[in-house]
Amino acid sequence: MRTAPRGAALIGAVAAVTVLTCQPAGATPAGPGVTARTISERTVGNTDYTLREITVPPGQSTGWHYHDGPLYGVVRQGTLSHFDSACAPDGVYRAGAPIQEPAGPGNVHIGRNLGDTPVVLDVLYVLPHGSPFSEDAPNPGCAFQ
Repeated sequence: MRTAPRGAALIGAVAAVTVLTCQPAGATPAGPGVTARTISERTVGNTDYTLREITVPPGQSTGWHYHDGPLYGVVRQGTLSHFDSACAPDGVYRAGAPIQEPAGPGNVHIGRNLGDTPVVLDVLYVLPHGSPFSEDAPNPGCAFQ
């Protein structure tokens, strides 16, 4: 995950998608110990735009994965620790911080909640039509999962 260069613009984009596409949908699990709730979704052309609320309980993680399209988000609560496929931390995101994840299998990562408060994220997925929210990836050899 990388901090977006213009956090205010990112927050505005997430809010705009929420306003323009408000359609309730059911909850689905996003990974081990993680829950996700779809807030809104819309398909434009060959691109699916989905806004989801992701919750990562204390001591849990998203599991190793990547996405077929970019993600843009904001941490609403807690602190998310993000690690890349070299097992190196590539970001620590606290409440209010914008987050961006690039697309593709070359961007395998894991989000971990190392704190004692649930991490709550609002995430906009921008994916090729019909793509899953994430693609599972094996642990690249890190001592943690």
